[in-house]
Amino acid sequence: MRFLNLVGNSLGCSASGERLVSAARDGDLQEAKALLEYNPRLVRYSTFGVRNSPLHYSAAQGHHEIVSLLLETGVDINLRNYRGQTALMQACQHGHWEVVQTLVLFKANIHRADYLNGGTALHLAALNGHTRCIRLLLADYIPSIPSIWGLLQKKSKNERGSPEFNASSLHQVINKPADGGITALHMAALNGHFETVQLLLDLGASVCEATVEDGTTIDLMGAGSTALHYAACGGNPQCCQLLIARGASLTAENANGWIPLMVARSWHRDSILEILSTPQGLQLPSIPSPYLSLPLLSIVKIARECGWRNSDLVPTCQDPCVVCLEGRCTVASEGCGHEFCARCALYLCTMNCSSSVTNGPPGSIPCPLCRHGIVSFVKLPGIRVIPKEIGRTSLSLSFCGCSCEKNERASLTMPLCKPPPVSSSSSSSNQVSPLNSSFRSLSCQRFPSMKLNSGCCGGSETSPSIIGGTGNRSFRNQLSRCGRVRLRRSSSHVEGRKSWFCSLNQYVATGS
Repeated sequence: MRFLNLVGNSLGCSASGERLVSAARDGDLQEAKALLEYNPRLVRYSTFGVRNSPLHYSAAQGHHEIVSLLLETGVDINLRNYRGQTALMQACQHGHWEVVQTLVLFKANIHRADYLNGGTALHLAALNGHTRCIRLLLADYIPSIPSIWGLLQKKSKNERGSPEFNASSLHQVINKPADGGITALHMAALNGHFETVQLLLDLGASVCEATVEDGTTIDLMGAGSTALHYAACGGNPQCCQLLIARGASLTAENANGWIPLMVARSWHRDSILEILSTPQGLQLPSIPSPYLSLPLLSIVKIARECGWRNSDLVPTCQDPCVVCLEGRCTVASEGCGHEFCARCALYLCTMNCSSSVTNGPPGSIPCPLCRHGIVSFVKLPGIRVIPKEIGRTSLSLSFCGCSCEKNERASLTMPLCKPPPVSSSSSSSNQVSPLNSSFRSLSCQRFPSMKLNSGCCGGSETSPSIIGGTGNRSFRNQLSRCGRVRLRRSSSHVEGRKSWFCSLNQYVATGS
């Protein structure tokens, strides 16, 4: 059945699907809108071989407006390609934080791992040093409270935890290993991304996590290597100093018996030999990461409930947002009370990379008007909540079983299932000609041969412009009734042996 769905995907909408793929890859928003208005099922199209959907292409290229359009049309946000990668993974790999922000607002799954090396979106963002993407990925785990920095650092034992903060869940997500036990901290340290390493450590990444030997990855340093071993291989002095200051061991040996100093010598990292040979006593000031954003979770919740787009112009009698001067103010910052639109508040939380504020705890965002530290945002009174709509994620590009002419019988034949008898009154002129000669019939043990009717007019969700206006009303009723046929697998053993092709033939022939 899955194979038939793929074949129907390619044969039914290959031309329009490729046009949508090109529009998503090139950022042509108008073309994508026109194609989706004509046929919303195109969101399920995917290319042969790599199995990339238009959502994958738009996310990889950073076209966040097309990503929003596809998500609102009803595409599955967690679609995978042949490598098992989702659109969130590709956006994190290329550092398109606006796409990541849109996918996070639509609640994309950040825990999915690919098929090749078991890496998640967090691994790909850390591998390439995209710190803003990491901050957005972990937004749901960092509550917007003033005491979060103390809870993350565990400085105060008497300080009670917040009910919104689950330290064990955050520790599990940020230290999730890929194949070979490689964590996001290993990848960031290997490539020398200091800001990424600092943010991961501030959020609870463990410096003691070591790789394992599982036979799926090639580890040149050997199993049992910590993040400091990887930093020594990368040769970044700042990463090595930061890891040592956070408790990384200089004498930890891996499976080959190498300590980080020996790894640095074998890779000719002469600039860090002195740092790795210093006794364990190096203490650096614990300065929070400039990418730590406390009010991010609060604005993300408001944006999910009330929206974040400035679709309507602000009336002249109301005060617009002081940042964009276009949108309507929907949120206010706790403390100073300045009002912003949700979109600008999201940009403030995402684009900020400074930890110095006049008044506020570490991780707060400076207000663009008074420089007061913003810890959280609150929704303004009178802002209505957008009702949740049922997403059309079940749309598929499968074979259509409707007929194209009046009183015609579908010519789907099955060698393993005897078709229903045809009355003698049926004329030969009512037969439907098969597709052109380029279409080859399928003949194998699991997928018997078939014939497809030409001139398919689509199901009930097809655009009305496809069906001509010359047919009578009974024919249109037949088309709509035929398009609403839903074929399900039978739970019994006897009915399970029957093919759904046979059921469709019987329905079209008898009209029952």
